Amino acid sequence: MSFTGEVKDEVSKLDFMEAENISELSAIVGLSYEFNEQIKIVTENSSVARRIYSLFKSIYQIYPSVSVRKGYNYNKKMLYVLEVKHNINYVLKSLGINDVVPDDFIWSDEELVRAYLRGLFLVSASVNDPKKSRYHLEFHLNSLKYAEFVQKLLNGFNLNSKILHRDNRFMVYIKEAEKIGDFLRIIGATKAVLYYEDIRIYRDHKNMTNRLNNCEQANVDRAIETANAQIKDIEFLKESDAFELLSEKEAEAAIYRVKYPDASLLELSQIISLETGNKITKSGLYHRLNKIKKFVDRLRSKN
Repeated sequence: MSFTGEVKDEVSKLDFMEAENISELSAIVGLSYEFNEQIKIVTENSSVARRIYSLFKSIYQIYPSVSVRKGYNYNKKMLYVLEVKHNINYVLKSLGINDVVPDDFIWSDEELVRAYLRGLFLVSASVNDPKKSRYHLEFHLNSLKYAEFVQKLLNGFNLNSKILHRDNRFMVYIKEAEKIGDFLRIIGATKAVLYYEDIRIYRDHKNMTNRLNNCEQANVDRAIETANAQIKDIEFLKESDAFELLSEKEAEAAIYRVKYPDASLLELSQIISLETGNKITKSGLYHRLNKIKKFVDRLRSKN
């Protein structure tokens, strides 16, 4: 089962008060049903199908007919079709469905908004497995007006959702890992949150380690490049018979630079301090080598 399927399976088994169930069913019916003489909802998830059946039964004492068929074209999954043919107007009115956006009482407080988003997730959303791919949660919706309404509900929880127009439909999506984790928490998917956060923390830690390793390697590469340039300057001085023009301290720094070409400035300053008894700091050594570089630059410019 996909990660999306696992989340939907978990959410489908949660218990809530009737008011929340009505808001959840409003999202499911408002987005899924066909506008004719019946309510017809199609889903690929058996747990979602059982959830919808249970909601109709507990709220309205209505028992939808359920049929199963194969998916269209190349879709090999089974489709669960739920149909309600009686008391349609009463059900739609009680669910606040008479326009693209549901009536205010369906989403009048935070718990009802959570329930509405939960229902919306069950029938229109998918979320990537954080272990296998990039972080991404998306809702597939029918109109811009409804997409803006859903975005408003999501961003009421500071989820930073955005809208994308794709073909004849609209997608409301979230890409930030922490925000997706927050959404799963909002709809009550506790197990999914724990799994998601574990993977997210592991990936973040791994990425941080890689960045540190890359940074350290870059520092090593720069140190080697700098040391090679310093050695070339010293060799130029010797070839130009100008080495003797260096001061005693500069000559000492040059000799040790050539003797220990792979040492960093810090390591080289420690070696000089230990072997000569003349204590020198990293910055002091840098200053001496920099003076040698400037001297070599002047000689090269004259040549």
